[in-house]
Order: sequence, then structure tokens, then C-alpha cells
Amino acid sequence: MTTKEYIELLFKSKGITVPMNLVTKFQEFVDDTSNIESVKIILENQMGLLKNWKIKNRIVDITNQQIIIPNALMGDSYNAKIDTEKFNLKDLIISDIEGLTDTGLKFNTASLVIEGIPILSGDFKLKLLYRLQDEAEDSVLNEKIIPLLVMVDPKTLWKNLPSNKDDIYWKEDNVSVSDKLGTKTIVVSSKRGRSHQNVGSFRDDDFSFKHFDSNGWSIVCVSDGAGSYSLSRKGSQIACNAVIEYFEANLNTENQTNFELKISEYFKSKDEVLKKEIDGLTAQNLYKAVLYAHNKIKENADAMFKSNPVLFNNTKLKDPIDYYHSTLVFTLYKKYDLGYVLLTFSVGDCPVAVMNKEKTETKMLNWIDVGEFGGGTRFVTQPEIFHSTQNPMVSRFSLNIVDDFSYLFLMSDGIYDPKFEVEANLEKNEKWIEFLADLEGKNEDNSKIDFNSENKEIANQLSTWMDFWSKGNHDDRTLAVIF
Repeated sequence: MTTKEYIELLFKSKGITVPMNLVTKFQEFVDDTSNIESVKIILENQMGLLKNWKIKNRIVDITNQQIIIPNALMGDSYNAKIDTEKFNLKDLIISDIEGLTDTGLKFNTASLVIEGIPILSGDFKLKLLYRLQDEAEDSVLNEKIIPLLVMVDPKTLWKNLPSNKDDIYWKEDNVSVSDKLGTKTIVVSSKRGRSHQNVGSFRDDDFSFKHFDSNGWSIVCVSDGAGSYSLSRKGSQIACNAVIEYFEANLNTENQTNFELKISEYFKSKDEVLKKEIDGLTAQNLYKAVLYAHNKIKENADAMFKSNPVLFNNTKLKDPIDYYHSTLVFTLYKKYDLGYVLLTFSVGDCPVAVMNKEKTETKMLNWIDVGEFGGGTRFVTQPEIFHSTQNPMVSRFSLNIVDDFSYLFLMSDGIYDPKFEVEANLEKNEKWIEFLADLEGKNEDNSKIDFNSENKEIANQLSTWMDFWSKGNHDDRTLAVIF
């Protein structure tokens, strides 16, 4: 704006009109050096006022603007950039961020990145110190509060209290072993869940396995004691041991010899009528083992009720055996000249699956009892499973013949729930391949199991892998892998 334009606007705002006879005098007034300087100063002051107002207004906008940076996890590496373009802060000259002292984090002024490993948790109010590009270099720095939440790693909140070794049914909290098992190798680990560690309660899961040199059969058992039943840890233990006991006494009987002769004959003939007969014999043989396990648990429960009735104080349970409720799954296998025979029984929600040698197919060897809120779960301790019409006992047995296998898996739901999530995934070979990759090191913890029969550390490796973190899944975990 020129000096003349400014004076004309000023006069007009004040109602002053320059008459025609004073036009020359007005121009002389406009051209007066002192007046030109005065207008210049006025215009500069006006521009300064406008600039100051814009600065103040921008600072208010920035103060009210929501700037969200990612939450941090105590003990984990953190990296968060103050993205000036994303947050529309390109007119800021950022000097520093206050509030990070002793947190383990620092602010990189060159890259505008908050980085480090937080050692403190809490809700921090960070002060972003800045000036606008239009502000003088020596101006007082402005402050913008940026919230940062550093969360505690949930893993660190869990206690690991030992179980009571003086308890009448105490057993080891964690067990991991490996061994030769016939023509294969087994590695198995059973670990107390975090929910039990946190309160010092017991591992309810259990397992057992054995190879019978006299006849070439091998057996693996897994049982999941139901956590809501106070003596289930003993029920699972008895169930696994009783199955071994039964077959120790009955695998060399005349009936078993007849069974094996029919299997050998089937390998040669592939006669489907003979296969149905073998299926029937499988159910008969395994049924007796299951009944034996049920009766062994009942004997223990009845004896304990007589000697320690104080342990049986749940008014909702009618029979001492109910306190021992446990699932049970077991597989017998044997190598014949033409392949492997696998005999399986299951009650409850413990999956059993076999992966072929080429790893192109994984077959479930059982169906699992599932239901909303565990309502579908069944136990070997329940007499009704032996005469159920909805799920007949005979449907719980299976016989499978395979040329060979790379892996045979038995697991409790402490593994199945976090790793497969839903029952339908158990039928998908790609999910089993993902599971195998997880076991072999493709996981957040880089925990790796080397499935080599000569690997002397394999039991420890599986034990370490079993400590994986899965939000909401803190039950006992048992996994047996035969390879």
C-alpha cells in the first residue's frame, strides 16, 4: 500500500474530504518525508500486529491439536517419529522433547524420533519444545503436550509360585523328556499353565508312553485334568498310567495275536470286509483299556473318599470320581513290513493327528468333544460315555494304516487353543504346516526345536518353546511329538 493510499483511507475513515482547491497541498502533504516515514512505521506495526496474531492463533491451534504416538511396552524396543507432515506441523522448528529423563527413551532431534527401551511404565506427559518459522530465533520456546503411555509387559505380571510339595497328590510342575519309541523318537513336554503358576496350584495335565519290545507296539497317552475339579491332576495321572498298565498285561494275549494276524492279512488283501472286522476288534481291545483306566480312577477316588472325606466338599458333585474328571487320548502304533498301524481312542478335547512323510497331508485320528464354554467336553471319568447314544463309544476308536509318517502329534487344549484357535483348522494341512514351522523356530521368541533323533537338547528345546505367550491362553500345556 502506498503512502497516498493509506492517508486517503485514513481520511475517509475519519470523514475528511480533500477539496479540489487543496489537491496540490494534499499531494505536498503526502510527499512530506516525515509523513512517508510515519505511514511506513504504521504499516510495519500493523503487519507486526497481524503476524503476532497469526502466531498466537497458530500456537493455540497446535495446543488444541491431538497428536497421538504409539504406546510403548516396558522392556521392548520403541521407535516413534514426530511426523510433521502427518500432523500438519511443517511450520514448526522442533528444538527438543522434555519428560524422557530416566525413562530409557531419548529424542533424536535430527530424525525427530523418540527411541530406546523404556525402563519405566506409566502415563507420561511429554513437552514438545518448538518455535514457529515466523518467530524470532531468540523467542521463548513454545510447549506442546504429547501423551505417551508406557505399558507394563503383561508377562511380567504373572507370578510363578511353586505348588505344595506336601499335598497328597503333588506332582512335578513341569516335565519334559525324549526317548526312542520303537522305530521312532518321542519328545514330550507337560507344563503347568500360567494361571496355575500365578496362584501356586498344580499341573492338571499328564502323559505317559512306552515301547513294548516283545511285540513291537508303542503307546503314547495324554490326559487333561479339568481345572474346575479339585483332584483332576490325579485323575489325569492315573488315566495315563492305567492305560500303560493295561497293555503291559494284554498285548501278548491270544486275542491280540489273532488281531495282528488279521492286520497282516489285510496288508496283503486290502479286503474291506476284513477291515471292518479289524475295526471291531480295535474297538474291543481299546475299550477294555479305557474301562480299566476308568475303574482305576474310581478305585482311587472311593478309597480317598473313605480316608480323607474332607477333600470331597463340593455339594454339586455326587460321586467321588467326579472330583477326578479328566480327558484321555492315546495312540498305539506299530511298524509292519508294509506300513504303520495306528490305533487311537479319545474322549475330551485333545487332538491327535498324523502328518504323512511328504508333509502334504495331515489327518486327524480322532474327533474332539467341544462345546460352548466347555459344555461339550467329556471325561473318561464319566460313566455315561460308555453308553452314550449321541456319541457312541465305538465312534471314539479309530484304526488307520499309513505307509509311513513324518510326525504324530498328541496335545492338550493348552496347545490346541492358542495355535489352532478353532476346531475347523485342525482339518487343514496348511495349519499343521504352520504349526510345524512354529515348532522349528518361526515364532516371536525364535524358539527352535531341532527334530533330530540324535539331538540331546530336544526335550529342553520343547520345554522352552512351550513358554510361548498367547493372550488369554494360560492353561496347562502338553505336547507329544513322535517323529
